[in-house]
Amino acid sequence: MNNQKSIMNVGIAGLGVVGGEVARQLMTRGDALSFAAGCKLNLTAVSARNRDADRGIDLSSLQWFDNAEDMAKIDDLDIVVEMIGGSEGVALDLVRTALSRGKHVVTANKAMLAHHGTELAKIAEENNVGLLFEAAVAGGIPAIKTLREGLAGNDFTRVYGILNGTCNYILSRMEKTGEPFEDVLADAQRLGYAEAEPSFDVDGIDAAHKLTILGAIAFAQTPDFDAVSIQGIRDVAAVDFAYANQLGYRIKLVGVAEPGVAPRMQTCLLPLNSQLAKVNGVLNAVEFHGTPIGSTLSVGPGAGAGATASAVLADLIDIGHGRLTYPFGRPIAALADGSAVERRPGDDTPFYVRLMVIDQPGVLAEVTKVLQEHDISVESLLQQGRAPDDVVPLVMTTHETAQTSLESALAAMAELACVRAKPVAMPILFDDLEG
Repeated sequence: MNNQKSIMNVGIAGLGVVGGEVARQLMTRGDALSFAAGCKLNLTAVSARNRDADRGIDLSSLQWFDNAEDMAKIDDLDIVVEMIGGSEGVALDLVRTALSRGKHVVTANKAMLAHHGTELAKIAEENNVGLLFEAAVAGGIPAIKTLREGLAGNDFTRVYGILNGTCNYILSRMEKTGEPFEDVLADAQRLGYAEAEPSFDVDGIDAAHKLTILGAIAFAQTPDFDAVSIQGIRDVAAVDFAYANQLGYRIKLVGVAEPGVAPRMQTCLLPLNSQLAKVNGVLNAVEFHGTPIGSTLSVGPGAGAGATASAVLADLIDIGHGRLTYPFGRPIAALADGSAVERRPGDDTPFYVRLMVIDQPGVLAEVTKVLQEHDISVESLLQQGRAPDDVVPLVMTTHETAQTSLESALAAMAELACVRAKPVAMPILFDDLEG
C-alpha cells in the first residue's frame, strides 16, 4: 500500500450518460469503492451545461461549475474526470489545465488522446500526475491495462480487433435479417446504439481513434492518428453478407496495427471459424499477438453507461492506490516519434470484390481483361441467376494482391460501360485464433 492521501477529492466534468453513471456509483457505492481504492474517493465537484436535468441523483451538496476549466483550478481537487468528449475545445482545455495544476486526470476521450496524447502525456509526466484512459478503448474490456500491464513483457507483432459496437451491431443485424444499411442504422439510432449524426461511428473514425491509442502503446511510439487508413461500413450491402457466407466468411469492421506497417481500419471478411468473426452485436473484441504470449483475445461490452463507468472507476481505484504508470507505457523521451516512423503498406491479401453489372454477354471478358492488366488473379467467381437487361452482382475473390493494384483495377472497372455502380472491395483477413 503506497497511498499518499487518505482522501482523494474527485470532480466530474460532463454529466451525460457515462458521467452521470460515474457520479451515481460514487454517491451510492462510495464506501465499497473507497475500500477498493484504499482511500476515500470523495465526489466534491461537477460541471455540466444543464443544472436542471434529472440525473436520478441528488447533486445539490456538490460544488457546481458552469465552466469546466474553473473546476480544474480549485486547490482541494485531486482528480478530474473528463466526460465531455471532443478532441478540441473545452475538454482539451480542461485536461491541460488539470494536469498542469498537478491533478490526476481520468478520461474516456479517445479522440483527444489520438490527436493530443503526446502533449498531454508530457504534461502529466512533468507534473508527476496520472493520465488514465482505460475507458477510451473498448469500454468494459480492460484493453489498455491488458496491453500496458498484463502483457507488458511481450514483444507485440499485431494488435487487431473490433473496436466499435455501433458498427458491429449494424453488420450483425444486416447479416441476420438482410435489411439494408440505412434501415438498420435508423433502428440503431432509435435504440441509442448510434448517434443522430453517426459519421464518427459508421465511417470508422471512432474505431481508428482507439486503434491509434492501442498501436502507440503496443509499439512504444507516440500516437499518430493521421497514419491510419480508414474505411467505414457505408458501402456494405445486404447481398454482400449472403455471398460472404457462401464463401465461408463473415463481414466485420476490423482495425489492424503492426509495427512498421500503416495501420488500417477496414471493413473486411473473416473466416467463419475465427474467434473474432463470432463476436456479434454491440460487443467489442481485441486480439493481442506477441512473444512469448502468442495470441490472446479479450471480448466484452464496448460502450454504454455501465461498461464505460466500470473502466473509469477502475482508473480511480488505481489512482487511490498510487498505481500510476506512463500513459503510453514509457516516458515520452523513450517513445519513437509516431509521425516519423517509416511505414510500409500491409502485406498482400486476398480480396472480395463485388461489381454491379449489366447481365449480358461479354461482361466477364471486359472485367477479366482489366484484372489481367493489373496482374490480379481470380480465385473464385460467383454470379447467380439471370436478369436480362437488368443489373446483377458479379462477385469474385482474388488471390493475394497489393492494395494499390486492386484500387487501380477498381478505378478502371468503374469506367466500364457494363458496370453500373461503384465497385465494392474488402480484404479477406486471417488470424491465429480459430475453432
